[in-house]
Amino acid sequence: MKKTYLLTFMTLIMIIVLSACGTPPAKDPAPAASTDSSTTNTSDETIKVATDASYAPMEFMDLDKVSGFDIDFLAAVMEEAGLKYEVTNIGWDTLLESVKQGTEYKAGISAVSITDERKETYAFSIPYFESTNMIMVKEGSNIKSATDLKDKTVAVQNGTTADILMSKIMGQNSTNLKKFDSNTLALLELDNGGADAVVADIAVVREYIKNNPNNKLVGITDNTHFNSEYYGLIYPKDSDLKAKIDPAIQTVIDNGKYAEIYQKWFGTAPDLTNLKAEITKAGTS
Repeated sequence: MKKTYLLTFMTLIMIIVLSACGTPPAKDPAPAASTDSSTTNTSDETIKVATDASYAPMEFMDLDKVSGFDIDFLAAVMEEAGLKYEVTNIGWDTLLESVKQGTEYKAGISAVSITDERKETYAFSIPYFESTNMIMVKEGSNIKSATDLKDKTVAVQNGTTADILMSKIMGQNSTNLKKFDSNTLALLELDNGGADAVVADIAVVREYIKNNPNNKLVGITDNTHFNSEYYGLIYPKDSDLKAKIDPAIQTVIDNGKYAEIYQKWFGTAPDLTNLKAEITKAGTS
């Protein structure tokens, strides 16, 4: 009996030793290298988003932090999409060029109006905000509409839809059309007496008037010459982010989170009629 126990014990020892010396399990193959860093992202990747934080209340610098409607909206969308991201203020012209290249910044959000011309260079998300341009003048001005601006000195931000609209009205090479790197500089030009009017997005003009009550400024709408515009996130032309983010935008609009953010920044509930119709239109185009 003792020999039997000893034999059994030695057999177990041999099995353990052989198992320990066996061939290790094969490693999983290394993941294939990405062939296009501008269009590929994983759930662990932090997506860098560019903005021009000079568009209060859409995006602006609050001390050292980027804040605004767009920033809160983006946070809700990226949480819904399950994507990690970070927003960096890099300025308007740099934003457009950087997102077009797509090597560092994979998306941009900065009250960017969706236009046919821009669609030739960028991919856009579905629309998320309805806007229009507005004229800002000082009290007592005889300017009442966009046509009154033709022979006036007008300040705009370079490369915006306000720039495009006023170039058509005043002439592409008009010396009376002053173009600035930011809306902030354009707005200050009117305050300092260097322009008769500013043309900019309605949210920007209203916010500036509200925050500067002593400057005696007036906002003028012109629905004849300034049609509704719709903002979208922009991506490099061949980005795959649109397919990931569009459903999240739709959900945030449908579940009431959008209205909550809108109320926070504009003090009123949004009328989503035109926006939803534009989203439907975008989905069928």
